[in-house]
Parts: sequence; structure tokens; C-alpha cells
Amino acid sequence: QVQVVESGGGLVQAGGSLRLSCEVSGITFSTNDIGWYRQAPGKQRELVAHISNGGGTNYVVSVKGRFTISRDNAKNTVYLQMNSLKPEDTAVYYCNAGGAYNYDSDTYHPSPYWGQGTQVTVSS
Repeated sequence: QVQVVESGGGLVQAGGSLRLSCEVSGITFSTNDIGWYRQAPGKQRELVAHISNGGGTNYVVSVKGRFTISRDNAKNTVYLQMNSLKPEDTAVYYCNAGGAYNYDSDTYHPSPYWGQGTQVTVSS
């Protein structure tokens, strides 16, 4: 069965950094795309970053230049390095494994495989 486990969240001051990890098992990791999402209280879940099986990346405008998504296929893990954090980055961050990216519409269609989420809180 597919398992997706996020870690690395926490409380940080504005301007600080965190690195989130997403470890995936139960699928052929290297052939699958991965997406990082976040959901703030009272808001819809939004895609933050996507990495293709070939290493291509996409970001939501609000995090471009501050967040970096990367993958280590040997460890079945995707990372989200978050720098220059802002209070508006506060959310539960979720990882989705095995979705499909539509390059015509620049949209990532998530798979059913989600992690439990990790809380990121940025204080001002």
C-alpha cells in the first residue's frame, strides 16, 4: 500500500527557514510526480510546488524565489526548502504522490495518495 509521510514542520519567526520532507513508499518513486500543497484555516487547499519525475519544477507565484522543491530518488523523498518565510505561509502542508501535471493548463491533478500533513507556523 502507498504511504506518504511528511515531516519538518514547526514554529519559526518571519524571515526564517524550514525544510519539509515527504517520504513515499509503495510506488515506484522515481517515475512519479510529487506535489506539495498547503491549507490555511478557512481557506482551500492550494498547490505550492510540483516536481516531475524528471526533476522539472513548478511553483505558485506567491512562493517563487523563496521555496525550492527537490527530490532524492535514492531515499524516496521530496524536500521543500522554505526560506524568507512570511506569516501568510502559515498552514498545514501536505504532500501528494503520483499525480499528473497538465503542461497545457499548468495544473497538477492530485492522486488519492496524501500524507497526514505537517503544521508550519510563521510568527510575525
